[in-house]
Amino acid sequence: MPRAKRGTKARARRKKVFQHTEGYFLGRNNKYKRAVENLHRAWKYAFRDRRAKKREFRGLWITRLGAAAEQNGLSYSRLIHALNTSNIRLDRKVLSEIAIADPAAFTAVVKKATASLTK
Repeated sequence: MPRAKRGTKARARRKKVFQHTEGYFLGRNNKYKRAVENLHRAWKYAFRDRRAKKREFRGLWITRLGAAAEQNGLSYSRLIHALNTSNIRLDRKVLSEIAIADPAAFTAVVKKATASLTK
């Protein structure tokens, strides 16, 4: 039976790892064992941070809305309560973009929302 060294398979597997670790520093891009370790760590952080990113952006939107609400004489919680009771279905992302891009429109939204509270 002929001898099978499996060189092409191993080389292909290593090549895939090295393609992913291109640009890594020191031996992390060309030494297989260190490259695999760092690649697995990078994938772990990427998985975790794809979820953390959603939390961080929501916090940013809430901070922006809180500041914009204070300029209109409301707290953030009162603003959200007013929006919910007046059936204004804008999410925090859109509201924060409105508050930054067009403060006059945001003020109009706040007035419409608070008008429903006083009725």
